[in-house]
Amino acid sequence: MLQLKFGSIIFALLCVVLIWAPIPVGSNRPWAWSLLELMIGMVFLLHLANSGRRDGPALWQRWFWPLLLPILLLQLYLGLQMSGYLPFLQSIDPKQTEIMLLKGLFFLMWLQLVCIYTDSAFRLRMLVLMMVLSGFVQAFYGSVLNLAEVANSPLFAVNEAGRARGSFVYQNHFANYLALCLAMALGLLLSELSSQPPQWRFKAMLRDVVTSLLSSKLMLRLAIVVMVIGLVLSRSRMGNAAFFSSLALVSLLALFFYKRPPALLKPLVISILLLDMLIIGSMFGLEKLQQRFVETSFASEARDEVVIDSLPILQQYGWQGSGGGTFYTVFPAYQPQVYSGFYDHAHNDYLQFAIEVGIPMTLLLGLMLLWSLWQNLQVMRTSDHKLHRGLAFGCAMATVHMLIHCTVDFNLQAPATAMLYLTILAIGQRLYSMRFDKVRRS
Repeated sequence: MLQLKFGSIIFALLCVVLIWAPIPVGSNRPWAWSLLELMIGMVFLLHLANSGRRDGPALWQRWFWPLLLPILLLQLYLGLQMSGYLPFLQSIDPKQTEIMLLKGLFFLMWLQLVCIYTDSAFRLRMLVLMMVLSGFVQAFYGSVLNLAEVANSPLFAVNEAGRARGSFVYQNHFANYLALCLAMALGLLLSELSSQPPQWRFKAMLRDVVTSLLSSKLMLRLAIVVMVIGLVLSRSRMGNAAFFSSLALVSLLALFFYKRPPALLKPLVISILLLDMLIIGSMFGLEKLQQRFVETSFASEARDEVVIDSLPILQQYGWQGSGGGTFYTVFPAYQPQVYSGFYDHAHNDYLQFAIEVGIPMTLLLGLMLLWSLWQNLQVMRTSDHKLHRGLAFGCAMATVHMLIHCTVDFNLQAPATAMLYLTILAIGQRLYSMRFDKVRRS
């Protein structure tokens, strides 16, 4: 009983840390990510104390390794770059590499905590509900400030500049965070839909409508609506395009992979693609987002120039990497002109990782994401648990979204977003390990 209570406390603390992470400017400032690391470290110490008890949770389990091993290898590689023990791997800025290494080590602790303490259907559902709650709060806060035309947010005095950004500084990080929360919210909603064909008789339809109005599905659907509004108000072009593209693509895959697909899967997807995007979007500024797409030109955008000007760095450091976190240290030497904005990242996570840690390590991390996506599809195909199949849909959608959005932005450089996505990967790994297990309720 004491063991169960102690584990429940640790899980509750994980939920608190997950909700806290985006609040202080996405934890994307030294003081903010240091505080996040402190919180993760304290929970991990509690976990070690819990593991020392008789029959405590194991520190390592075999099914962890497909997810943890590539990230652990990355930390070992960063350690070699920082130490300079091998001259051809030495970082050009060991201090920045040390910062990235520390972040990675705490993310490893976080992954292990999520893998260990999401050991039941109840905890999986609660953790995803915390993601939905976090996304809803961010979307509501960002939307209210944007619609009220507040110049500077009351939280950390961030310049809003006419775009919703929640508690984030960069609106594209806000959009990416919402898209990940939306993906998991949709997965949770799918898990609550019936696999039986709908009954078109009047009494049956009326009963289903009343039941839906009194159930948690209504609150979940309202949260999705609010997050879609926040996503549109962010005016993030690729954030919106990647979200709706990933929804369409994974929904198409679900028709082939889903074991007993929900009867209302197609109507739900169509309602989000058409009702949410067109009706809600037209009310809250979709025309401004369309205008941004139309007015976009290579002449007005400097991000493509950053990518082009970074390619010579890749030619020089493509195999061994310049050192984790060193993009801006090395980039000015290759920058031929001053851009219209400040670019301390490559605005392409693939390119930045390849420059900093080398192409081989980047490919290894990419294979991990593709393997995770394959696992999600297998859970959708083989699992007998509705919650597992629904969350696997959300995990697959989140991964497809990240694969698309990371081509034009640096989402994984924001600690709150990186931690959220790693949590989704851990959930996917846990679902794959449980796909043939008997259903557990608590």
